[in-house]
Amino acid sequence: MRVLIADDAILLREAVAQLLQGAGFDVVAQAGDAGELLRKARAHRPDVAIVDIRMPPGGGDDGLQAARRIRAELPEVGVLLLSHYVEAVYATQLLEEGAAGAGYLLKDRIADIDRFTDAVRVVGEGGSVLDDEVVEHLLGRRGAERAFHGLERAEREVLAHMAAGASNVAIARRMHLSERTVQRHVTAIFRRLGLAASRHGHRRVLAVLAYLQAT
Repeated sequence: MRVLIADDAILLREAVAQLLQGAGFDVVAQAGDAGELLRKARAHRPDVAIVDIRMPPGGGDDGLQAARRIRAELPEVGVLLLSHYVEAVYATQLLEEGAAGAGYLLKDRIADIDRFTDAVRVVGEGGSVLDDEVVEHLLGRRGAERAFHGLERAEREVLAHMAAGASNVAIARRMHLSERTVQRHVTAIFRRLGLAASRHGHRRVLAVLAYLQAT
């Protein structure tokens, strides 16, 4: 699996590169800022881009914004975001285009080599990985797993399509339902998961997080 590593801390980049190479990954490129990340992603088209959220040139969420451009321009490239802290709003932004091939981990998880390399593989294969602390922060301790298992069969299927990034129109087509029926299922999902309209303004993303936590 081909990997691009983007972080402005060169020592961390090199450490991650050595760790991944030792686990059998092919580190095709490294980047130290958001612009370089975009250029190298376009040039190398890796299976996974591992991206620090906070990168030059701005030092804010430049890495995240570059990662979102990669997902838009190169949907075949998985993106695994890394952060020192739980920054839940960034997880929601990453997942707005769908959960497939997307991941968010705290940097502390790199020390758990098996967990980290497994996360890279999952994202590279089109799966999703979210740090437990991020999910807890967004969903609270409201028993998301119990709520998920309380969904009806059709609602679970709709939610699975949502987690794959499908719109209501696409879900209706895939499930051979009317758009109005799909919307009723989506509304029921939000209600059963306790996602009020005012909560964060990202009910669809939060529903996907509940699905990922429970499956």
